[in-house]
Amino acid sequence: MNIRIIAVGKIKEKYIQEGIKEYSKRLSKYCSLEIIEVDDEKAPENLSDKEIDIIKQKEGERILSKIPQNSYIISLEIQEKEISSEELSNKLNNLMIEGSSNITFIIGGSLGLSDTVSSKSNFKLSFSKMTFPHQLMRMILLEQIYRSWRIIKNEPYHK
Repeated sequence: MNIRIIAVGKIKEKYIQEGIKEYSKRLSKYCSLEIIEVDDEKAPENLSDKEIDIIKQKEGERILSKIPQNSYIISLEIQEKEISSEELSNKLNNLMIEGSSNITFIIGGSLGLSDTVSSKSNFKLSFSKMTFPHQLMRMILLEQIYRSWRIIKNEPYHK
């Protein structure tokens, strides 16, 4: 399976970089992983709704340009469906069984995803109603993908 993560912004914090590196290494046993960073737009405080939409649209265009044609798209969106780790592993396993060998996860910027990106998504996933920094979300997503593989393979880790 090929897993691609498209994320807005760069990781600056060393501890997050190290966590991402560790989970990427662990995942190499189970899948091919590619992490693509797209540039974020400057987002000063007190933006109008129109300015927010413009920023999300610009970031969205960058995201869309990185999605392969034949990929199953899972976008991370705070107001969407929350599922358990076991349900995520079932989702990934079922996608493999159905022949989807390319899965793209999308993590938007600090303002979220554009409507255009959201509408292209095959599955919209929320990790929580809480807000997380999008840099930290990348590491959390990798941990959950790794956990999913361990569950699929009946290997200890998920309890």
